[in-house]
This record gives sequence, C-alpha cells and structure tokens, in this order.
Amino acid sequence: MRVHVGAVGDDEGGELAVAHALLRRASLGELDEALRIYQPPAPAVVFGRRDLSLPGFAAANAAALELGFRTFVRVTGGRAVAYTRNALVVDHVKREPESSFGTDERFVRYGALLAEAIRRLGVDARVGAVPGEYCPGAHSVNARGLVKLVGTAQRAVRDAWLFSSLIVVDDSHLVRPVLESVYGHLGLPFDSASVGAVVDEAPGLTVRRVEQAVLSAYDVEAATVTEVEAETLSRARTLSAASLCSPGPTTIDRGRP
Repeated sequence: MRVHVGAVGDDEGGELAVAHALLRRASLGELDEALRIYQPPAPAVVFGRRDLSLPGFAAANAAALELGFRTFVRVTGGRAVAYTRNALVVDHVKREPESSFGTDERFVRYGALLAEAIRRLGVDARVGAVPGEYCPGAHSVNARGLVKLVGTAQRAVRDAWLFSSLIVVDDSHLVRPVLESVYGHLGLPFDSASVGAVVDEAPGLTVRRVEQAVLSAYDVEAATVTEVEAETLSRARTLSAASLCSPGPTTIDRGRP
C-alpha cells in the first residue's frame, strides 16, 4: 500500500482533487491501494450535491465565506461539513473488482478502526450517529454518544473505491457557528451541541498525535511513507482546473464522496 502524509499545496480544492486522481488511477489499474492523510491547508465548508438544489444554498454559501471558510461542493453523497486546519482528512483508495458490493462492510470496518484509534488517545469514542449531527450517518464516530468527532463517506467507481474520513481534532468553537449558519440557511435539521472535537475530549492532544494514532491503526510505519507521485499530482491539477462551477470562490470537488 502506498502511504502519503501531508498536504501537497495550500488550496483545499487541490487536496480534494488528489483523492479523485488516486481513485481514478486505481480504477484504471495504475495502483492497487493508497492511504493518504493530511491536515487541510485552510478552513473549508464542503457541501453535498443535494445541498445545491435547496432554496437557501446561495445564502448558506455566502454565510460560510463571510465567516472565513472557503466553499466547495462534492458531487456525491452527504450534506455540508466544515473544518479548519486543526483537522485530518483520511482518504483510503483501493482497486477492487465489484467495489460497490462492499459498501456496508467498509463502513463497519473503518468506522470501528477509527473509533479504536481515538479510544487509544483516551477518548470514549463510539460508532454511531448522534441526534442533530451535521452530515448525519450511521457510521459516524462520536464521543460519549453525544458529540460527533469523525464523519465517513464513500465513493465507488468501476473496480475501485474511496473511503474518506474527516476527523475534527480541534476548533469546534469555530466549526459550530459556521455549521449553524449554513444549516439554518439550508433549512436542514441541526443541533450545534452535536459538534465535537477530539481535543475537547482529551485536552493536550495535537493533530500530530491523532495522525500517529490513525497511521498506527492502519498498521503504517514511518519508513513506508512516500510522496504523492508526479502522475497523481498531474492528474489532480487537471481535475482541479476543471472543477470551477461558478465565477465565485465555490468550487466543485469531483473527488470526495
């Protein structure tokens, strides 16, 4: 398995495109498996495709921008999420025939893996949705059954899949108000009390500590980490350049579920 750690640039749109590039390369048989974990380069709100059709989308987008979060839209699955630099994105890509048939199994397996990784840091982490959470999902990772810490999502294409996870490590106090504003404009149910962060549960933890715990859960050693290949970056640049959906700062991510 190829393992990549760290952002490749200073634009979240480019980071999102790398996931798509890895997935496409796996689908074409150019790689078997890759794990990428990175700290986002800037605060972002990533909308789900279904959010675009809601009457309040334009207002929600404007509200996020006003609060200092760049905005993106993913073309499949889920509702809006928000994060700052104090988060981790984990993208796991694998080439696998009939990839669409293992969706439930992957949700169970990797939700449990992430929950265990966070428990080892001293957090009462559990798998399951909490009432009123953003981008609700049965395989979210929560703390104490009360606040959401990790969201998971998938995208399956021909002969390959992408399992993507967002871990909110810190800054729940910044994420909470932007999500409250965004979900209010979208007219979707949301309880700001459901927003959590790993550091809220275990003060003193850092992004690097959480990153190490996740890599350990995936059984990855530091010696196996490599840089993202030039072919992947080249493909990602093409995808990112083609991702603009409006003249403004909102972009469409074709690579994150």
